[in-house]
Amino acid sequence: EKNSDVHLRGKLLHGRTKDLPNLIWLPDLIEPAENFEKFFARENNKVLDVRNVHLLNYRNFGSSDHHESFDMNDVVDDIIRYMDANHITMATIGGHGFGAKVATVAASNNLNRFTGVMCLDGGPVDQRFHPAYQQLKHYIDMLAKVHVDDQTLQGLHKKIDRVVDNPTLNKIFKQNVNTAKGAPQWDFNFEGLHKNMQKVQPDVATWKESYGLWPGRTWALFAAHSPWVHLSTNTLP
Repeated sequence: EKNSDVHLRGKLLHGRTKDLPNLIWLPDLIEPAENFEKFFARENNKVLDVRNVHLLNYRNFGSSDHHESFDMNDVVDDIIRYMDANHITMATIGGHGFGAKVATVAASNNLNRFTGVMCLDGGPVDQRFHPAYQQLKHYIDMLAKVHVDDQTLQGLHKKIDRVVDNPTLNKIFKQNVNTAKGAPQWDFNFEGLHKNMQKVQPDVATWKESYGLWPGRTWALFAAHSPWVHLSTNTLP
């Protein structure tokens, strides 16, 4: 399959007035972008006053196509093709966790297409040794031992409960189980993600100098006790 055959899908939240600029928003690893709909649509969130919001799933996750490549440049090229297909000349781009990293690379590699970058608990950092990534990798390693095709939905949920003790990720893993074809299947490219995480420099965690530098407008937010950055000592692991 060619990279150009990968199509991205998600959900468009129309702004509260007509002809607004666009914001492309990307989720963290394994989380469907549609989960952010309630966040952007709630009454005290003013983003829809000034932007149309595209909740976009990048390749191998959510409702978007799967592909053997997790290469960041391929992931970014998908987003540019999505913009071209939807007649989006320029946009603000942002994301949560790994999605913030993808957003930063997309903007850095395409300075003429983006007006700003938004990073929520993520960005241009190497996340291999951060607790949040290590925790997810552990869950993927453990669940890779489960033969999903041999499980019932209830049985797979029990396996997830035994492995995934983080309540938020537990819910997201279960959300990613699809029974449309009878036996349970993962909605995201589980095998590809597991394989990528075994690399010394996994595409889903590292930051490479070749990704470039974003010199434009930036908004970044980390929680006071973020698992991505140790703010108490202002250091990275």
